Amino acid sequence: MKIEGVEVKVMGLDDFTAEEAQKYIDYVKDRVEDPLKSIEVKLCDDGKIDVDYTLQGEKFERIRRITGCQ
Repeated sequence: MKIEGVEVKVMGLDDFTAEEAQKYIDYVKDRVEDPLKSIEVKLCDDGKIDVDYTLQGEKFERIRRITGCQ
C-alpha cells in the first residue's frame, strides 16, 4: 500500500489497516528530518512489531576526491 507517497510493506499482520500504517508513518516522520521513502512493518516471532524504514537521500551527480601527491 502507498500512503502520502510512502510505500508501506506489511508482513505477518493480516488485519493491518491504512490508519495503523499512517500512525507508523507519523511516528517515524516525527523523529527524522529527511523525507521518508518506505516503511516495513513486520510481526516478529515473539509478538513484537519490527519497524524498518528507508529515507530518500539527497540527489547528487558524483563525488570527487581530490588528493595531493608528493
